[in-house]
Amino acid sequence: MRILLTADPELPVPPQLYGGIERIVDLLIKGLREQEYQVGLVAHPDSTATVDAFFPWAGRRSQDQWDTLKNTLTLWSAAQKFQPNLIHSFSRILYLLPLLNACLPKIMSYQRNPSFQTASWGHRLAHGSLLFTGCSEHICEVGRVAGGTWYPIHNCVELEKYTFQPTVADDAPLVFLSRIERIKGTHNAIAAARQAGRRLLIAGNQVNTEAGQQYWQEEIAPYLDKEGIEYVGPVNDAQKNELLGQAAAMIVPIEWNEPFGIVFAEALACGTPVISCPRGALPEIVRPGIDGFLVHSLTDAVQAIEQLSSLNRHHCRQRVEERFSAKVIVAQYAQLYQTLVQQPIFASV
Repeated sequence: MRILLTADPELPVPPQLYGGIERIVDLLIKGLREQEYQVGLVAHPDSTATVDAFFPWAGRRSQDQWDTLKNTLTLWSAAQKFQPNLIHSFSRILYLLPLLNACLPKIMSYQRNPSFQTASWGHRLAHGSLLFTGCSEHICEVGRVAGGTWYPIHNCVELEKYTFQPTVADDAPLVFLSRIERIKGTHNAIAAARQAGRRLLIAGNQVNTEAGQQYWQEEIAPYLDKEGIEYVGPVNDAQKNELLGQAAAMIVPIEWNEPFGIVFAEALACGTPVISCPRGALPEIVRPGIDGFLVHSLTDAVQAIEQLSSLNRHHCRQRVEERFSAKVIVAQYAQLYQTLVQQPIFASV
């Protein structure tokens, strides 16, 4: 089977540092090619993923109208040259516009909240040839309002990149790993660590907007290098593995509806429990009292920190092996491909 995948044009596949969608696309490519699928990729020109055919986007900005037109033509051309049995888009539904009315089966995957308007007209124009997936049931619930068929297929991690640590030191630090912004709850993590009397290592990139810089200066910087609160900066995969593996828990008390958050699965892969909030996809990832805690308040967060010793880190790793490993998720996508291509409407295409 020939599958044509697309990723957003801003970042290469795989990404050098951050880039959740691009990381998922890369793992999907590897898994499909191991199963002898032929895979084409439309992505950023600097992409290094090993594929059977590569087509670089002509435009680099998803939100630019001129680049959108150029990328729509790029995808149409790639489909003509590669002749796929199915197109699987992790980029913009607008790029599919010239292909929506064709019988060729198509999947549109969302890693963030879908636009009601674009998902709705995409569903109508495709006449049954377009299905949707969301990286969580939470995203699918949002999308189903627009119509169409939606399948939840979670994000995944490459287990081999994360070293399971069955035990950590009694004085192991807490770790915050995410973008440093209010919706990710960096300030909440600091408050909980200080009140619990625990060290906290903060890793992640700062947000270089006016609001992001104000947040850093007013709510993060004043607490650094005091009471065990330390900022270690952005981290690559190897540093992430080491940082998470030494942690008593990863604490990211979000203030928004997280679509999925690969870092939560990455922490569990290291055997590291997660402390977060029951918003978005978190209830689909963390089982309270088994591989972490979902908290509603600062008081809850402090209590969760105090109860970390009651958790078995083996359960954290097992959770990822069974639900969020690349092998499991690639198999789910492959099954969906087979089901779509074998449907009577597509069998003769």
